[in-house]
Amino acid sequence: MAKTKKAKAKKTRTATRRAKPGARGTGDYFHIQVRPRTEFFSFRNQDVGGRGGVERIAGQRINGSWDTQKWLIGKTLAHRDGKQLVADSVAAEKVLAQLGSVPRHLGGDRFIAKPRRDIPEADKPTPAMRRAQLTNIKKAQAASAKRRKKSA
Repeated sequence: MAKTKKAKAKKTRTATRRAKPGARGTGDYFHIQVRPRTEFFSFRNQDVGGRGGVERIAGQRINGSWDTQKWLIGKTLAHRDGKQLVADSVAAEKVLAQLGSVPRHLGGDRFIAKPRRDIPEADKPTPAMRRAQLTNIKKAQAASAKRRKKSA
């Protein structure tokens, strides 16, 4: 007996249900959410190191400030061991170490972690910040000396 158009339409609708992102595991990255997407209105991704390895998704808030919304770690750089994400490379290990907590598995390729702790203004500049400032000053002085030498 031939099926009606209504029955056919109903069958195809239920059969082609959309899979949730990361559920099939075919993506190239593990997603580690650090802040909710709702805090931001615009996004930009930045390669950290080589292409296809670690990426940072930065979000822009309404007040104009930028912050990390989530990290993307390539599946060649890390693997899932049960509900934990285990780093296979130095780059992935570095990202996982700087998070404020151990990434918790949500489902598929998705994880959630707390952002790194906020350093109070009274404790700034930190020793790492001072080292970075000195390095940048030395680089600027070297570039300035090179320009002066070139023009003379």
